[in-house]
Amino acid sequence: MEKKRCFFCNETVEVDVRSDCEWYIGCNCSPDGEYGLRSESIDQFHSLAYAVKREMFPIISAYIREKTDCGEEVRLTIEDVNSIKHSADRPATVKEKGARLLQYLHRHSSGPNEPVVIHPFSRSFNLTYSLTLQEFVYIITNLLDEQVIEREGNTLRLTEKGWREAVAGLQGRTYKPCVVLLSDVHKQHPEWSNNILPTIERCGYIPQVAEKPEEDLPGCQTDRLLSKCKLVIADLSGHLPDVYFAAGLALGMNKTVIWTVPRSDAGRLPVRSELIRPMVWGTTDELAAMLHERLTLFCKDK
Repeated sequence: MEKKRCFFCNETVEVDVRSDCEWYIGCNCSPDGEYGLRSESIDQFHSLAYAVKREMFPIISAYIREKTDCGEEVRLTIEDVNSIKHSADRPATVKEKGARLLQYLHRHSSGPNEPVVIHPFSRSFNLTYSLTLQEFVYIITNLLDEQVIEREGNTLRLTEKGWREAVAGLQGRTYKPCVVLLSDVHKQHPEWSNNILPTIERCGYIPQVAEKPEEDLPGCQTDRLLSKCKLVIADLSGHLPDVYFAAGLALGMNKTVIWTVPRSDAGRLPVRSELIRPMVWGTTDELAAMLHERLTLFCKDK
């Protein structure tokens, strides 16, 4: 695999060419993931004026980091430069940029006062859509003065007040990534999309259904999704072994796993364990109500 310098964070990393994209893996735009750059746009990014690069490349880096940190896939074209520049979602003020840092800390912790290490600190100013490290430090200083975070070197913590502000500031934005494991994606996905996935979103998670776990290979999509998620919902309809395996892998990663099973399959669980105590449901409406109650209590506990 060849190495290239990322346009937006200037870090040299491995690049994987897949289909019509170059995928930059593990650069500071997506430290725990990757982003794609459409092949037909690469020369156009090269030819942008220096003033445009200086203004927009740090912002694009911040955009990539936020989106991939929320579990979204990013594939950029040259047209995205203007759309990101003029996006109403782009933070402009110090207050708005500080809110993005609070939301990042919220995504990476399970409650107030839990430490989150920012590494490397000197290259993480894209967390606040800042153009420079100096602006990043200034924003952190303001948040310290407001007593919404605490800092020890490269480690930040949300205070109780900061946690409340992070949750209040989301206002319908995605909270934390969630992986949904289904035995028969094509059969179950339509009804889950109508009844269950929106409920999960209302409880502060962005659900992503793992595609065909029975066909996924180790190190492929499911593994990558699990490594980034905060919550796994594993439905045991049909008792597909791969769902048990993927959920067990998530438990090994210290992820929260909620097991569900339709009433018709509840009496024949092939695995008996205290770790597997599924919600038993009759209809997806019933399951949505149970998940809403469980996730609401879970968020309060955190």
